[in-house]
Amino acid sequence: MSSVTEADAGPSVLLVDDDVIFCQVLCQALTRRGYVVSMAHHMDAALRLAEQDPPEYAVVDLKMPGSSGLVLVEKLRALESHTRIVVLTGYASIATAVEAIKLGAVHYLTKPADADEIVQALRSGEGDATTPVAETPLSVDRLEWEHIQKVLLECESNISVTARRLGMHRRTLQRKLQKRPVRR
Repeated sequence: MSSVTEADAGPSVLLVDDDVIFCQVLCQALTRRGYVVSMAHHMDAALRLAEQDPPEYAVVDLKMPGSSGLVLVEKLRALESHTRIVVLTGYASIATAVEAIKLGAVHYLTKPADADEIVQALRSGEGDATTPVAETPLSVDRLEWEHIQKVLLECESNISVTARRLGMHRRTLQRKLQKRPVRR
């Protein structure tokens, strides 16, 4: 039986998601595709792993307890500028997509995304000019979601400050944020 040396090992991926089951399933799928995967379920654990051995790739969930995945993207890029980072989220918004890319992510995917989509995003080096442009404008509900996300980002995820800026009660804002975003 031969042992795997570091030279024989595949590319390293740091997988950061607070959904433990999703993380385990994705870890298995990436391992079957030849990647060496480390998992973390919050930012502090992810940073410890990245400091010990900076990964070639990282898949970072946007919404986790504590700091957002955007903060982690920034910190991972500061540790190793060559790490290719994909942000994965069930709470997609234009504001967070733009910020993720500005902070150094190479791609931004919405859940559910399968392992093949994630691998393709990790490896893609360029944008896709054939991406279809929507035929219809965003719905009023989606526009509201986008605006709330933009203001929340500007307020550094502070719910109370965001609610004041939006002119709504803090609990109302919290209820809106707990709902999944409307598709269009």
